[in-house]
Amino acid sequence: MAVKMKRIYEEASQNDGVRVLVDRVWPRGMSKEDAKLDHWIKEAGPSADLRKWFGHDPDKYDDFKQKYKKELQNGEQQEALQELKDITKKHQKSVTLLYASKEEKYNQASVLKEILDHQ
Repeated sequence: MAVKMKRIYEEASQNDGVRVLVDRVWPRGMSKEDAKLDHWIKEAGPSADLRKWFGHDPDKYDDFKQKYKKELQNGEQQEALQELKDITKKHQKSVTLLYASKEEKYNQASVLKEILDHQ
């Protein structure tokens, strides 16, 4: 089974498994109750500088992905990635990574999904 991705604004379902928000910033207009989160691992998100530089521009995605993976190798981001890996293993990949971006393909959750699917 592969890790799933979903916009946090979509309705939660039983098929989501463990719901993990991977944004550093709480999604605008979303209440904690409506989010139905199991975990919020904000440190797994890209740094503010990288997020602002990227701006979900598809033309910058390959560079973003490379820079983001490099960020995930150090400090709190490395610890957050390890926490995500542990959750994924514990639940046999029955995990949904939640993100707020309107961009469904070019975002940090897709990079994290790729990493988690290949562990």
